[in-house]
Amino acid sequence: MPQHRSHLAMFSIPAHGHVQPNLDVIRELVDRGHRVTYAVPAEFADLVAAVGAEPRPWTSVLPAADDPQGWGTELLDQLEPFLDDAIQALPQLAAAYEGDAPDLVLHDSAAFPAPLLARRWGVPAVQLAPHIVAWDGYEAEAAQAMREELRGTERGRAYYARFRSWLAEHGMAHLPEPDHLAARPARGLVLVPRAMQPHADRVDGSVFTFVGSCQGDRAAQGDWRRPTGLAPDAKVLLVSLGSVFTDAPDVYRSCIEAFGGRPDWHVVLQIGKSTDPAALGAVPDNVEVHTWVPQVAVLRQADAFVTHAGMGGSQEGLANGVPMVCVPQAADQFMNADTLEALGVARQLTKGQVTGEALGAAVRAVVDDAGVAAALDRIRAAMAGEGGSRRAADLIEAQLPRG
Repeated sequence: MPQHRSHLAMFSIPAHGHVQPNLDVIRELVDRGHRVTYAVPAEFADLVAAVGAEPRPWTSVLPAADDPQGWGTELLDQLEPFLDDAIQALPQLAAAYEGDAPDLVLHDSAAFPAPLLARRWGVPAVQLAPHIVAWDGYEAEAAQAMREELRGTERGRAYYARFRSWLAEHGMAHLPEPDHLAARPARGLVLVPRAMQPHADRVDGSVFTFVGSCQGDRAAQGDWRRPTGLAPDAKVLLVSLGSVFTDAPDVYRSCIEAFGGRPDWHVVLQIGKSTDPAALGAVPDNVEVHTWVPQVAVLRQADAFVTHAGMGGSQEGLANGVPMVCVPQAADQFMNADTLEALGVARQLTKGQVTGEALGAAVRAVVDDAGVAAALDRIRAAMAGEGGSRRAADLIEAQLPRG
């Protein structure tokens, strides 16, 4: 550990799936005596301050995280906002750190300005990735098809030209492809279990280190207790489709149909902000409905988890040994659901397949399967050995300049 108190600057975007995974790493660094500033839009300032970091607010122009319609329907609809946001954020962030350059930059993979600022300041940068990362062969097997699709349109070519111009303006013209800014960092810590990584044996260990789930105690998010009077052998089911793609009243009604009124099950149903509770109809006493719940606190006492298979929820389910039924909605959730199913810890239903009967059968199948429990035990043990926040902090400190 360095003998001096260092200044570390963390950069992220306004999305729970990009902020929550690294907060316990930030807490660990603060506990070790480092000064950590955290550049994030104001709505996340309280979360950052709660772990002891100093918020450095900036204004984002990304569509609201809980507004999936704001992200459009085409691939470029999802890519262009990040570049737009990065270009307008860079001068804000440079001004916020004027006269207070850090000793090391930490950054989320979507925080595009961070590596540019690290280069400007002449300090190391470490990416904290809350998702799967590139493997040897990733370009040929995955990225190249996307690039060719984009470059086949005038809009896509304009996007790439603008990205390259911005990178060149800030000393990053050496990158072979603009997306290497996120996909190929100089050093990266992967805040997900190695078990969730496709082709993990082909990930460059000299660049990426898997440190697994870095949950922390999450006490600041609140607690959840089994209801008084619930039978000791009654099972708890958590249902959550995350914080974005929550407009799914049919899925929620199917959960109520499958488990409502059953004394052997208690359902914790998180419906987000997009679904009107009135759309659920009559809700039995054994179903509690919330717009948000402290997910980890519930998972620590849950017997099953109906999830959209976002990376955060997926690894939280694994870390707590909870069998899952996946109903993926978008983005990497389909790949995550496939991985969980292949690991033997989950069943998967498409949104259109979800009925009360199908959902009930899938949940009971994973709960009653001894093979699922054994697979969860193996993965949970492997995750514990990945080191979590302490190992992440050790590896970050190893990147700090000496002297």
